[in-house]
Amino acid sequence: MAERRAFAQKISRTVAAEVRKQISGQYSGSPQLLKNLNLVGNISHHTTVPLTEAVDPVDLEDYLITHPLAVDSGPLRDLIEFPPDDIEVVYSPRDCRTLVSAVPEESEMDPHVRDCIRSYTEDWAIVIRKYHKLGTGFNPNTLDKQKERQKGLPKQVFESDEAADGNSYQDDQDDLKRRSMSIDDTPRGSWACSIFDLKNSLPDALLPNLLDRTPNEEIDRQNDDQRKSNRHKELFALHPSPDEEEPIERLSVPDVPKEHFGQRLLVKCLSLKFEIEIEPIFASLALYDVKEKKKISENFYFDLNSEQMKGLLRPHVPPAAITTLARSAIFSITYPSQDVFLVIKLEKVLQQGDIGECAEPYMIFKEADATKNKEKLEKLKSQADQFCQRLGKYRMPFAWTAIHLMNIVSSAGSLERDSTEVEISTGERKGSWSERRNSSIVGRRSLERTTSGDDACNLTSFRPATLTVTNFFKQEGDRLSDEDLYKFLADMRRPSSVLRRLRPITAQLKIDISPAPENPHYCLTPELLQVKLYPDSRVRPTREILEFPARDVYVPNTTYRNLLYIYPQSLNFANRQGSARNITVKVQFMYGEDPSNAMPVIFGKSSCSEFSKEAYTAVVYHNRSPDFHEEIKVKLPATLTDHHHLLFTFYHVSCQQKQNTPLETPVGYTWIPMLQNGRLKTGQFCLPVSLEKPPQAYSVLSPEVPLPGMKWVDNHKGVFNVEVVAVSSIHTQDPYLDKFFALVNALDEHMFPVRIGDMRIMENNLENELKSSISALNSSQLEPVVRFLHLLLDKLILLVIRPPVIAGQIVNLGQASFEAMASIINRLHKNLEGNHDQHGRNSLLASYIHYVFRLPNTYPNSSSPGPGGLGGSVHYATMARSAVRPASLNLNRSRSLSNSNPDISGTPTSPDDEVRSIIGSKGLDRSNSWVNTGGPKAAPWGSNPSPSAESTQAMDRSCNRMSSHTETSSFLQTLTGRLPTKKLFHEELALQWVVCSGSVRESALQQAWFFFELMVKSMVHHLYFNDKLDAPRKSRFPERFMDDIAALVSTIASDIVSRFQKDTEMVERLNTSLAFFLNDLLSVMDRGFVFSLIKSCYKQVSSKLYSLPNPSVLVSLRLDFLRIICSHEHYVTLNLPCSLLTPPASPSPSVSSATSQSSGFSTNVQDQKIANMFELSVPFRQQHYLAGLVLTELAVILDPDAEGLFGLHKKVINMVHNLLSSHDSDPRYSDPQIKARVAMLYLPLIGIIMETVPQLYDFTETHNQRGRPICIATDDYESESGSMISQTVAMAIAGTSVPQLTRPGSFLLTSTSGRQHTTFSAESSRSLLICLLWVLKNADETVLQKWFTDLSVLQLNRLLDLLYLCVSCFEYKGKKVFERMNSLTFKKSKDMRAKLEEAILGSIGARQEMVRRSRGQLERSPSGSAFGSQENLRWRKDMTHWRQNTEKLDKSRAEIEHEALIDGNLATEANLIILDTLEIVVQTVSVTESKESILGGVLKVLLHSMACNQSAVYLQHCFATQRALVSKFPELLFEEETEQCADLCLRLLRHCSSSISTIRSHASASLYLLMRQNFEIGNNFARVKMQVTMSLSSLVGTSQNFNEEFLRRSLKTILTYAEEDLELRETTFPDQVQDLVFNLHMILSDTVKMKEHQEDPEMLIDLMYRIAKGYQTSPDLRLTWLQNMAGKHSERSNHAEAAQCLVHSAALVAEYLSMLEDRKYLPVGCVTFQNISSNVLEESAVSDDVVSPDEEGICSGKYFTESGLVGLLEQAAASFSMAGMYEAVNEVYKVLIPIHEANRDAKKLSTIHGKLQEAFSKIVHQDGKRMFGTYFRVGFYGTKFGDLDEQEFVYKEPAITKLAEISHRLECSGWTRSIGITWEIV
Repeated sequence: MAERRAFAQKISRTVAAEVRKQISGQYSGSPQLLKNLNLVGNISHHTTVPLTEAVDPVDLEDYLITHPLAVDSGPLRDLIEFPPDDIEVVYSPRDCRTLVSAVPEESEMDPHVRDCIRSYTEDWAIVIRKYHKLGTGFNPNTLDKQKERQKGLPKQVFESDEAADGNSYQDDQDDLKRRSMSIDDTPRGSWACSIFDLKNSLPDALLPNLLDRTPNEEIDRQNDDQRKSNRHKELFALHPSPDEEEPIERLSVPDVPKEHFGQRLLVKCLSLKFEIEIEPIFASLALYDVKEKKKISENFYFDLNSEQMKGLLRPHVPPAAITTLARSAIFSITYPSQDVFLVIKLEKVLQQGDIGECAEPYMIFKEADATKNKEKLEKLKSQADQFCQRLGKYRMPFAWTAIHLMNIVSSAGSLERDSTEVEISTGERKGSWSERRNSSIVGRRSLERTTSGDDACNLTSFRPATLTVTNFFKQEGDRLSDEDLYKFLADMRRPSSVLRRLRPITAQLKIDISPAPENPHYCLTPELLQVKLYPDSRVRPTREILEFPARDVYVPNTTYRNLLYIYPQSLNFANRQGSARNITVKVQFMYGEDPSNAMPVIFGKSSCSEFSKEAYTAVVYHNRSPDFHEEIKVKLPATLTDHHHLLFTFYHVSCQQKQNTPLETPVGYTWIPMLQNGRLKTGQFCLPVSLEKPPQAYSVLSPEVPLPGMKWVDNHKGVFNVEVVAVSSIHTQDPYLDKFFALVNALDEHMFPVRIGDMRIMENNLENELKSSISALNSSQLEPVVRFLHLLLDKLILLVIRPPVIAGQIVNLGQASFEAMASIINRLHKNLEGNHDQHGRNSLLASYIHYVFRLPNTYPNSSSPGPGGLGGSVHYATMARSAVRPASLNLNRSRSLSNSNPDISGTPTSPDDEVRSIIGSKGLDRSNSWVNTGGPKAAPWGSNPSPSAESTQAMDRSCNRMSSHTETSSFLQTLTGRLPTKKLFHEELALQWVVCSGSVRESALQQAWFFFELMVKSMVHHLYFNDKLDAPRKSRFPERFMDDIAALVSTIASDIVSRFQKDTEMVERLNTSLAFFLNDLLSVMDRGFVFSLIKSCYKQVSSKLYSLPNPSVLVSLRLDFLRIICSHEHYVTLNLPCSLLTPPASPSPSVSSATSQSSGFSTNVQDQKIANMFELSVPFRQQHYLAGLVLTELAVILDPDAEGLFGLHKKVINMVHNLLSSHDSDPRYSDPQIKARVAMLYLPLIGIIMETVPQLYDFTETHNQRGRPICIATDDYESESGSMISQTVAMAIAGTSVPQLTRPGSFLLTSTSGRQHTTFSAESSRSLLICLLWVLKNADETVLQKWFTDLSVLQLNRLLDLLYLCVSCFEYKGKKVFERMNSLTFKKSKDMRAKLEEAILGSIGARQEMVRRSRGQLERSPSGSAFGSQENLRWRKDMTHWRQNTEKLDKSRAEIEHEALIDGNLATEANLIILDTLEIVVQTVSVTESKESILGGVLKVLLHSMACNQSAVYLQHCFATQRALVSKFPELLFEEETEQCADLCLRLLRHCSSSISTIRSHASASLYLLMRQNFEIGNNFARVKMQVTMSLSSLVGTSQNFNEEFLRRSLKTILTYAEEDLELRETTFPDQVQDLVFNLHMILSDTVKMKEHQEDPEMLIDLMYRIAKGYQTSPDLRLTWLQNMAGKHSERSNHAEAAQCLVHSAALVAEYLSMLEDRKYLPVGCVTFQNISSNVLEESAVSDDVVSPDEEGICSGKYFTESGLVGLLEQAAASFSMAGMYEAVNEVYKVLIPIHEANRDAKKLSTIHGKLQEAFSKIVHQDGKRMFGTYFRVGFYGTKFGDLDEQEFVYKEPAITKLAEISHRLECSGWTRSIGITWEIV
């Protein structure tokens, strides 16, 4: 910890030490003393504020005034202030579906109707935050816009991808291989002939000017320019956003309120044909829901008769209107279910005889026999002709049928694709519901389907079907009612339907059913208005059919609709005297009692006029008590009076022609008044029928009233049943709503007394009634409340703003309205759960606020309530200004304004009038906008309106009632000196909210968002109408309103703090609502004030945090809160990015000296250190207020000692990530100068992340020797808690079957020391690091350099560690990995991860395992043997492994390419940023001279980046930097960092063998210069020679895709440089280079031999063993080859063999260590090891040519140290243990124990003894059960084997291997195949 502590004290004096104390004190509950460490270098008046407290914010408005920016224009200017057009108030005309908008025709309307119409036609009032989409909530990285920003990326070239394709280097060499002799016989030199190859190969291109002596500064400058050119601007465009749900700060714009439609279905009626055609037939269609027993659509009437048939009716039918000729209709179904039927009813002209007789001919005649029955048909025709002439205007029921809709829809969707014909017939035995498609019968299937609930009911996507209905049922005269119909329909669904037994009427009706198109042309609404896109009025229209939804639909009205449907149901004339048998009912809608007062408002049916004055019901022949099934549709007048009524007249129709008998005889009358007590009368009626015409004035009474002297049928009993249904957006049909609207309108009109129901309300009683009607709104039905929601809320808000004057008293209804609103909103919230967005906002309410709500006073220059008693002159000025205001001005503000009339209240004529006007003045200002019938009517509520009022009212019908505020207020002020009572809504709302308590307060809190949003919109409108949107923010709102807001915010914050454990869900909503509110306020109010509100919330939270045992929930809420506030689109501006805390000493391009003058906090800042900018110092947190809060949260939560906050890491890191990625993509900050300013707000991030280094996920651990990842993409699996996916799983994923416990990586990389902290997850770490890189990329380099200069060596090293980690973190994974990941098809979801672990590790129960096995899903078991279906192939292990890699599943090729492309660009950019930073660090060193010690660290990062998978672009820059570094500090490599020198040689050689020529040419140039520099230091470059030789052998031994051809070219290039180097021509240098190159080439050729045996592992290891033997004289190389062998063995799970190699390695090291250092506890040499294996003695260094270890460059590797030895021994022990050789484990530890004892390393010793205990207990347990292997003798005979001919070997195979298995393995091994050998087992 010492190191960490030291670091902590330096880097952030507050962050580390302070917070740690703070938090540990705070959470453990022990009150520790907080030491206030003063910030070093801080100005005296800033004391420290611990990070857990919020600092006082800067007063932003003052600050901007007092620190004007020197820059007048240019990009920085925009960072200082919000843009002038930030907020706009827009009145946008609402879209009207129809060509003309639906408004009533009457010019006279009562106030309620007028309000409704206004509500349905006025423009939307929308407040637009113009830049809102640039806030983080709409960050393109979290949206799908990421792809757009990735267009045009260059393809980065990676060797790993290239090599994958070029596997064909072995082709030509096959015959060579065969000819080579056995190694033993070949003297090493005999391969020297291959130098011939070297001479003949071609070099790569030489780098120009490489050998010139250019000054270092110049080289740096060139490198810098090259590095900075063609860089990718936006780092985050390349980085996938973290895996989040919908970001909390995104608020979706609510949907525009519009008319509700269900799923829409288009039905086209094509043709109707009967067997005989003798008369016209009329048809209607409607939908019925059997389950709900409800008709769910109005009727659609259509008529498919031929012109000839229609001709028969000419005398009776007026010319047809085009609207009645429709043959297609669009039905809407909101609740589609299995119970919906399409019912078709047919009627014909009335004739003598009952229905059965009339239908008989249709059943018996067949079309085929027409000629046979010619005479009979002629007779029928002439009869029909007669009836049409005489009875043409009457109808009779004829036939019907029904189609089960869902059968059509579901079978149309599911059956074979080609057929769309469906036949429906009732004749077959299968029954009428077996639908036939091309005679394939699917009846059963669709029937079963119908009963399966509502699953198949989707009408939007089925395939269109054409139905042919072949059978109709004849109507039964006594079964016409709907009840009967439902019984029939229910029966129809049964297999044994009664209907099937009936004899059908055969006919052919063809219908098309299809999903309705989006915007069909030629459509008519149910009111017959043309829907938009109606190109030609002469085309046959399609009718939209009104739906009567089966259940309530909760959608507010948005269009005017006022329809009445009348359903005569039954009549009982059984007890009526006299003849009345063929009865029809004539229905009329009357506006008076005279017969001529019938209104033409009844819609026509088909082929008739559009509207008529009367409708007749169909006649049932000779029935005194008929049922009816008529639907009569009426267009209601907008304003109804007491005289409007429905009149029913009953007629007897005589069908036979007799002398003196009239055609129709009236036999009864009844009626229904339309209004009762001012409310529309609807519902079920059972009416008495009068025998004679009703008397005068009957229409106002109900027929139930016994009128004197009238005769009634059956003693005034009810004999006629009728139902009246209204579909209206004018009539609420709810008594509570009606009463409320009536009272409000009465106040409006000032008409007393008010009649409501049976009550007459006098003015003195009005106040109580009004209040009780407001509170009674709770009792109203929800459906009408929702339908009239907009109007209802408008009225309630109006009552708040304009308290009415009743009986001369102002009545304050603010509280009552507030309560009513709160309860309505809560009702909606509770009952309409499906309508909420992620923040719990109900979409209907959100739409209301966004589009509908506006301040009633929308007149721009209204006088605001000022001091009373204004002078008259002022008044006239105002008046004139408003009077002459051109109309256009009004329009541009609000399209629906009326010009106000200046002559309104006239001069008071009598004292009485004057008094009235004074009383009225209290309410006047409000009354204007309330009454607003345009002109004079807005006079005070008592004066007589001038006569022209009516006409003006008509003129101004469409004017915006809530918005024409007339200018009389100032006039009244001059008269009375009193203030008009016009309240500002937001002020009143804030006040009501602050003072409310109890349940009202609770319900307001539940839906706080609603009131907050209302308040904000009201504030914006207020500013807009008073032209204050440009006013200085401090003067926009009065003090007391600010106080109310502050009180409100404070109490809500305390609610959150006190209730977050109890009402979690509510508090979450409240918290986000509050945050959005503050976010909104930042756009309109004094921002310093809003900051202080944020601070007050923070204060409440932090004081609570001290006392909480588990703070994370509350901190999490605070994070949400902060994140929402910071999502403000001007977040950067709010942080004052242009105020510099400290001017850097030298002005850099982006920090002009002018700016430094205006830097914050007094001028003695000058002496303050730059550290302030990089730390969360108080000035930083005050000035960059929000950024300070964000970074503070980050520092506090990531602090390792912050208990209980662990779960929030991901959340807080995502917040920072989201902010930065949003800035990154923001077009406003694309200029690099501005980006530097933005990055300045995040400079402390560097320090914070440096603090977390020990906790970051270690990305380097996944690398093996070649610097390639073994375990891929761990972050795809890791969990939030930071527990990584287990190593075994990772291995299995990577395709390595057997988990290797020894990490090959540890041969080259020292593994990081054990972590004492909880680690962050890989995903979080990656996000943090990308943020770090962003800041480093965009911050000003000069500033960074100054800061680096200030940092201590320790801290700089920490920074370098961080960069080292970044290199690994953003390493390119390679296409292969993407493909493999894809083939396993991961989803990034948590349950997938669990399933993955299960599937791979088989951790599922036996039963599931069987299930999966049977499905063949579980491919692999942990042991690497296959399960299930591969059981019989068990021994073909190597073949079945991860077979599914080949089956690409999810992503297309292109997507994989795209992912690889982006990953490649990210890797390149990230590494270039790291390189930039390293360069800055190096410059720092050059400046300070004191920090040489960190250069090693720089080099380490550089080398690490070379070791990773890098693109050609990056490597060029990397080599350039490396060359510059070596030339600046040559002694660094050759004297201090010798190990690094070895590493560098290895890396350079590795890249010299690259397949990409640019990489090769750079690498060989670097290698050549390295030799040259080494030579120049001491005339010999032994060190480089030796290191290069070692590197080569190591490289060749390990690299899989190593190609000697490429390396040969690089060697040739190096030779070429040596030949061209003029300066050194005279020295020995060229010769030495040549020797070295030849030697390298020889080793290279040695290993070609190994290359060809790549496929034969036994042979390969044999070769390695022999090559190692060849290096007996050079310990380093021998060690390398022993290591290689160990690696190969452990790859093949030969753990025992691997262990032996490691033991040999250790013995070798021990041998040389004993020469180097004399330590008693170290082993004496290889003798010590002979107990383990007698062969170890081979390692003794006794022969003559042994180099002494102190000679330059020998035994300098990291293994020739004590710790190296320990490492080798530990690995050996682990391998022995895996091999089951526990006795050897003990022997190994015998050597180790003395070393640890000497070092007193108790921890290690305890581990060792633990392992020994394990080993010995295993020996005991497995006594006699251990099996080490099976041995086979294998001989090779035949010339094809070349040098193997006649050789025999012993092969060791895993335990229990059968003969068949080994022979199969040898048979399948590649090299035997390649020489075509047949096998047999002897």
